[in-house]
Amino acid sequence: MTATVVAPTAARSSRLLVGAALAIVYVVWGSTYLAIRVMVEEMPPLVSSGVRFLTAGLLVGGALAMRGGLRRLAVTRGQLLGCARIALLLVVVGQGLVTVAEYGGAPSGITALLIAAVPLWVICYRVLSGERPAGRTVAGVAMGFGGLVVVVTANGLGGAFPLWTMALVLAAGLSWAFGSWYQPRIELPRDPFVVVVHEMIIGGGTLTVIGLAGGERFDPVAYSAASWAAWGCLVLFGSVLAFSAYIWLLQATATSLAATYAYVNPLVAVFLGNLLLAEPVTAPTLVGGGVVVLAVAVVVRSEFHR
Repeated sequence: MTATVVAPTAARSSRLLVGAALAIVYVVWGSTYLAIRVMVEEMPPLVSSGVRFLTAGLLVGGALAMRGGLRRLAVTRGQLLGCARIALLLVVVGQGLVTVAEYGGAPSGITALLIAAVPLWVICYRVLSGERPAGRTVAGVAMGFGGLVVVVTANGLGGAFPLWTMALVLAAGLSWAFGSWYQPRIELPRDPFVVVVHEMIIGGGTLTVIGLAGGERFDPVAYSAASWAAWGCLVLFGSVLAFSAYIWLLQATATSLAATYAYVNPLVAVFLGNLLLAEPVTAPTLVGGGVVVLAVAVVVRSEFHR
């Protein structure tokens, strides 16, 4: 057996690429909560979110078609049905409810802290399906939900975070977690980018139809440059760039390293919300949020270092 020698320059370039991709996922996905908050100040939540995903899906689909032809986007009936199920869970319920919650006054930073519990919900679904996670994982889940109780109690009782919006965020997290757990168990296209295209187009179209049916109207000329800038950032950076960077990370480095976004995004969101929108951050929120973030870190480390 001969050893493979990696040139120092190539190794440095690889580390730089990994670092750049991680920075994109950390900052961009963490900043999407702020961008949503700015977008919905003027734009209707469901229609603007729907058009966002439709646009992103068409952009990614167009890029794939240019590289591999339209045949690359072809799927079977069963695969299309699988994409529709995941689109319902992740895009329509997961992203849709978050957008409606922020439209209703949910602070972007606290929303991100509540969504950070998604990996903990995934473990719960695994337990319900009959799996037996490691003891350290279970301990991390228990600690995380303790922190979640602190965040919910501190903000719900004070009235700064309307209870109905908090319920929507928790429901969004449950749906996103179930979709993440369910996805490997159903028939989907083998190419993950093809999955994303169909998921975003189906989910975006559904959100748009629901919003229009519910009385929302999308008036492009009525919105300010700030709202359009936030919407554009969500399309190009949140739905196209960051997701592509994350997919590349899954192929280029350890999954445990790529998964660190789950406990870095909330920190970015809380910081940006406080800095740019003056969103209040109380001591109980910081304590509870810190416990949630730490618990997710414990769970991720336990799951990928067994």
